[in-house]
Amino acid sequence: MKYRINTPEGTRDRLFAECRDRRSAQGALVDLFCRRGYSEVSTPEVEFYDLFLQSGNPIPQESMLKIIDRSGKIMVMRPDCTTPIARVAATKLKAVPLPQRLYYDETVFRSGDQHRGGSSEIAQCGVELIGAAGKKADLEIVAMAVDALRACGLTRFHIELGHAGFFRSLAAGMDMTEEQVEEMRRLIEGKSFAALAEYLKPWQGQAGCAALLRLSRLFGGVEVLDEAQQLAGQNAALSYLRELYDILNAAGYGQYLRFDLGLVHQIDYYTGVVFRGYVEGAGDAVLSGGRYDTLMGDFGRNAPATGFAVDVDAVARCRPSAERPGVGTLVHFAPSELDRALAAVDGRVAGTCELSPCETLEATLALAKEKGAGRVLVLEPGTERMVEV
Repeated sequence: MKYRINTPEGTRDRLFAECRDRRSAQGALVDLFCRRGYSEVSTPEVEFYDLFLQSGNPIPQESMLKIIDRSGKIMVMRPDCTTPIARVAATKLKAVPLPQRLYYDETVFRSGDQHRGGSSEIAQCGVELIGAAGKKADLEIVAMAVDALRACGLTRFHIELGHAGFFRSLAAGMDMTEEQVEEMRRLIEGKSFAALAEYLKPWQGQAGCAALLRLSRLFGGVEVLDEAQQLAGQNAALSYLRELYDILNAAGYGQYLRFDLGLVHQIDYYTGVVFRGYVEGAGDAVLSGGRYDTLMGDFGRNAPATGFAVDVDAVARCRPSAERPGVGTLVHFAPSELDRALAAVDGRVAGTCELSPCETLEATLALAKEKGAGRVLVLEPGTERMVEV
């Protein structure tokens, strides 16, 4: 029986241009983060499962890849970067003054639904602004989310803004249990229009019900805020979103901003502005973030925080591919001329020149022909010549 060697479900190999595109996107993001004053932190790929239980992390436990250590403790492959960074900021960085601007360039691991084709390993670049509350911090993070996608060379994209407080204020006016609110949240997040209307029938007439019925449809331009205000009346979350938009628009970011008041994902985790980034050509969000002011307190250090993460592979697939030049020259050299041969390769554009491992010039010429190289540089003691293939 012939044995097929495959990668585990949710993983795959990346070759050549795909690797270059990923590194290019990572480099553009890291360069932006460093210029904005963010410092890199790196956390272990394996964490204790209890860390994510303690923090109330919104990632479902069935989505975490678990392993057991020698003592029998449950570990998980890092499913999220924000929670471990919050742990670091609350412990090892406790003496460092706030605010702290931190960035990461790491892989997270998640177990998706079987046979759905999703990736189990996701390369993420992101930032966390810890210890800064209020409007200026939110403006900084939303503006940098836009700049992050622009830095990657993308033009046809937008950031959708929402606010956890809007849904929370509407749900507070409903006579519902926590379980019923969670089911309503799930239907709104999934934009299940018909199912939501059917579910809310018993609460028709209650304050906020009309707005909740429309919530999953409240997405688009700034006019969405006007419609939401007509449905819900004066609302602090809506006023705050409008204020942020006016400032960002004046700074030249308005063309990239839209609103989705149905962004109620992980509502117990996020506490304020939430947002997602979408790029033409990607089937799902390539950027996600928001304000999470209670997470640090779970680790013993109360501090407001906000941030976002970029799915590097998703962004890289949407960028124009940076094709690497083909090999044009092989270097055939005598062993004693190794230093000259390496200098010849290093002195040319990366990828256009390679050393030949062949012992004879004839073999090097044959290899050059196979690779499509047009020239062979021959280096011998005291001499140098170029041979056309």
